[in-house]
Amino acid sequence: MKSLSLLLIALFASLATFAQSPIRIAFLGNSITQGPGRDNPGSYPLQVGALLGDSYEVKNFGVSGRTLLKKGDFPIWNEPQFQEAKDFTPDVLVIKLGTNDSKPQNWAHKADFVNDYLDLIAEFRTHMPADGKVYIVIPVPVTRENFGINPEVMNNEQRLMLYEIIQKSGAEAIDLYTPLMNKTELLPDGVHPNKEGLTIMANVIARRIRL
Repeated sequence: MKSLSLLLIALFASLATFAQSPIRIAFLGNSITQGPGRDNPGSYPLQVGALLGDSYEVKNFGVSGRTLLKKGDFPIWNEPQFQEAKDFTPDVLVIKLGTNDSKPQNWAHKADFVNDYLDLIAEFRTHMPADGKVYIVIPVPVTRENFGINPEVMNNEQRLMLYEIIQKSGAEAIDLYTPLMNKTELLPDGVHPNKEGLTIMANVIARRIRL
């Protein structure tokens, strides 16, 4: 009887520890995700963490200039943050990639975009719990061509592909295009949201994750 009591105490202690474990959220993306710095509280991922509170552990794995395409000029696949994000074994993965893929040298491989995205999701799911969630971000609008980033590709062609990927992968969507669609003043260089824009993004994402 004593050994059974000790076993039950150990079991309840283990359950209590498990219940207290924070939900791990990994953000994978490019310069918009990296923001003013991966560890900077002004980056939208860390703003999301602040909004969600201590029940969540949020890490920013954004790397400036990176592509989703494996044949892109700077694929996210080759970065240490890609492996670090997998090693984090997230419960929730938020992916915001595609902006740099719209550059001409990268979009030349657009035929690979859907399959490369599906491969990325599948690879991460092997490092996530069975009930883990993957969110695909519909990126903020590009209001004018800059840095070689193509607004026509981003706002139309690629956006349709992202919805196809969501349908095929079973991932969920977070729409950041609509909230900033008519707010060109929040995208001073036509691509990167300013401080106010990043805060809008964080609020939209936090609300979506809470659902």
